[in-house]
Amino acid sequence: MAHILIVDDDKNICQLLELYLANEGYSLTFVHDGSMALDMIKKEDIDLVVLDIMLPVINGWEVCKMIRRESMVPIIMLTARDLVEDKIQGFELGADDYIIKPFEPREVVARIKARLKNRAISENKDKFGSSISKNILKAGNLEVDIDRYETRINGQKIDFKPKEIQLLYFLLRNKNMVFSREQLLERVWDYTFEGDTRTVDVHINRLREKMEGACTACHIRTVWGVGYKLESDV
Repeated sequence: MAHILIVDDDKNICQLLELYLANEGYSLTFVHDGSMALDMIKKEDIDLVVLDIMLPVINGWEVCKMIRRESMVPIIMLTARDLVEDKIQGFELGADDYIIKPFEPREVVARIKARLKNRAISENKDKFGSSISKNILKAGNLEVDIDRYETRINGQKIDFKPKEIQLLYFLLRNKNMVFSREQLLERVWDYTFEGDTRTVDVHINRLREKMEGACTACHIRTVWGVGYKLESDV
């Protein structure tokens, strides 16, 4: 059964999560500050992290960023910070989901199950006949390797954040197709963002900044009134 790391300094919340998650059979580890969380990630085989933002020693933003430097373990932020800007920052740092306190425990359980299922499907794709090479997409001098979470232009690795790589990979896999912001949130973030789609615009703009003048065979276009598409002739 999956090993879940809960990072929260509120003992009452930890006890509540333990009640629901232990009943599902998960192995649970609880830590109460950011430094302990990073130590645990290094020492233990963790399958998913539930992460608060307002933590002692090292805050959740920094913990998320430091985890993403080394691992693609699913991260669900569980926090009282409910501003749209906070949600966007969480996704930009590499969080896979964002849940606001106070929360419904059954929803947390459902989202954890969904993230673990997605990870299992990804890690076992070879059972369905996929090969590593099929997870590398190319268009001209652009190459996106979703297994390594790397993007290269002219063979040189470009510094893309995890969610930017996921978004670029999805657009490249579906090149010349138009997707609305809502569709991109659902397909790439696997999350309905409660009507706010600005996080998509932020990620698209950052992709454009990093690709502008460097990619010779593909460009991200805005289709006014609809959404975005990656145009490519190759």
